[in-house]
Amino acid sequence: MRIVISHDTIYRYERPPSSVIQTLRLTPRNHDGQYVVSWRLHISVDCPLIAQEDAFGNLTHTFSADGPIDELVVHVEGEVETEDTHGVIRNAVERFPPSLFLRETPLTQADDAIMDFARQATRGTDTALPRMHALLGALNTEIVFDTDPTHTATTASEAFVLKRGVCQDLTHVFIAAARSLGIPARYVSGYFHRIDGVVEQEAGHAWAEAYIPDLGWVGFDPTNGISATDAHLRVAVGLDYLSAAPVRGTRMGGAGEEMSIRVRVDQAMRQMQN
Repeated sequence: MRIVISHDTIYRYERPPSSVIQTLRLTPRNHDGQYVVSWRLHISVDCPLIAQEDAFGNLTHTFSADGPIDELVVHVEGEVETEDTHGVIRNAVERFPPSLFLRETPLTQADDAIMDFARQATRGTDTALPRMHALLGALNTEIVFDTDPTHTATTASEAFVLKRGVCQDLTHVFIAAARSLGIPARYVSGYFHRIDGVVEQEAGHAWAEAYIPDLGWVGFDPTNGISATDAHLRVAVGLDYLSAAPVRGTRMGGAGEEMSIRVRVDQAMRQMQN
């Protein structure tokens, strides 16, 4: 599948800041099943983009823009060729051993309720792969997708109590549950091509990868209840949302910040036909 992306992150300020600094994790890498055909980043203000790699091997771009700034737009567009690898990730950049991804973070700490849920969901399974598939199905049923009750700082335990949340929340709960079972798991940010024809989306997508002996890293999407497929475009990985966030930054001064996001995820052939 050839996936076409257009992604705008728009900041508007009631009182303009004197400067803005941001780090972007918005550029995918090549690995088995994913080939970047073209990709472009554009910032609406005049400033240099410094390309680097973070600790996890994600491609990052950092910029510092001097104000006053009334509006700032981060625009991404590109095409990526994907193949269905049944969720298995091979030949990706790996900076750390899988055991690092057993480490808890404040966003992915498993409380007693999540640990009990993980044990109950995987009862009767004896190896990592069927355990993760059992956890995937149970979690997709347990938590309802809802954009209202949570925010970027919502923890796995808070979302699990609510039994509602967005893809970030379901992913954090999956990671917390997997780690409580002794299975390394990590956060993935990227994009998802929907089969229902909806191309205009409110944000990017998030899912998890778990480390399976003899297979390596395997993608699990608890929001959709499926393993990662060629509809998933993988951009960045981390211990949780914060270490794989598409955009993170700060500003000097200013007030009344409003952020909006426009994401379009389409298939190249369908776009050409339209």
